[in-house]
Amino acid sequence: MIRTGLPRSVRTRPRRTALISGASVAGPALAFWLNRYGFAVTVVEKAPAPRSGGYPIDVRGTALDVVRRMGILSELRDAHIDLRRLTFVDEDGTEVASLHPHAVTGGVAGRDLEVRRGDLTGALHAAVRDDVEFLFNDSIDTLDQSGHGVDVAFRGGGRRRFDMVFGADGLHSRTRHLLFGPEERFHRYLGYSFAGFTMRNTFGLSHETVMWNSPGRAAALYAAGEDDEVHALLNFAHPQPPFDAFRDPEARRDLVATAFADAGWEVPGMLAAMRDADDLFLDGVSQIRMPRWSSGRAALVGDAAYAPSFLTGQGSSLALVGAYMLAGSLADRDHAAGFAAYEHHTRAFVTVNQDQVGEGDATLFPTTSRALTQRNDMLRDLSAMPPTRGRPAHSALTLPEFPCP
Repeated sequence: MIRTGLPRSVRTRPRRTALISGASVAGPALAFWLNRYGFAVTVVEKAPAPRSGGYPIDVRGTALDVVRRMGILSELRDAHIDLRRLTFVDEDGTEVASLHPHAVTGGVAGRDLEVRRGDLTGALHAAVRDDVEFLFNDSIDTLDQSGHGVDVAFRGGGRRRFDMVFGADGLHSRTRHLLFGPEERFHRYLGYSFAGFTMRNTFGLSHETVMWNSPGRAAALYAAGEDDEVHALLNFAHPQPPFDAFRDPEARRDLVATAFADAGWEVPGMLAAMRDADDLFLDGVSQIRMPRWSSGRAALVGDAAYAPSFLTGQGSSLALVGAYMLAGSLADRDHAAGFAAYEHHTRAFVTVNQDQVGEGDATLFPTTSRALTQRNDMLRDLSAMPPTRGRPAHSALTLPEFPCP
């Protein structure tokens, strides 16, 4: 276990204690706001340090107000990627349409942000590292709520009691499993699986994405800047989530290679690069849908409670907004009333964003020839339309002001 950062403030009255599992987006954001409302916060993270890298992510709508209130909006604006072009090509590589990415994503030019995941997680960690305790290279093993708090046993061997525990540990949350049972109860598979990895930028791409499609398959090359590497994505329709392949690195590669065996364009080179990639990530495109987000003195936030899937582009924004709403709901309430308020005031925002995509009907990934033709016609029409004003779902919640102690 690597321990960093201890609370520096000294208070005369006892502070409520909170353990947060996960130090990506939702976890540090929740730690920031809980500390603001007087909690003594510990964050446990199984990785040895804050994670860098990863695909670029979006911060939109209501979430922009969260990062503004945290004081990191200017830093994130400086890190904005400014993707300028999204080009779609057909099976033989012929251009179908080329347009600004916001026309497809519903983003607003000059307002919404796209940043490297590591830039967001780094800014969040820096905002809280001097005020909360971080336990890296460790994780929760068991939770016991039989007493007046939550007794936690850590996999590193330690044991501690907290007033509350929060799961911010992602789509495949162990905290959720400990509190509510197997993931399958809440997992909504959307009919696709995907592989993501980085590869050499031998294509001359800069600040742009190029996407190839055939029915049920898509391959994308994403150049976040003028880097030597691009992010590669291979997405394919699959009737059931291939859980067995997720656990076996070679089975992952074989599954993707089989799905794209006869594909043209740059796909053969992408498959070759995938074989050698050391950062290959394979998962199902899915959501988490839960009837409630809390149990006793423990609650979930972000993807652990309501992953919307990357098809919505709203995962990080929901995490940021959810963290603000959860902490604020506890500012002047006990855990039971606070958790109830959190769900009551946040669920509609979560649902309207999750509902942006349904099973097998993602605009970017048509599964039939007819749907692909219709999608391509829509893209050509979009390229002639004025800039978007954004999707109402992204700003469907106005942040309340919570009392500060």
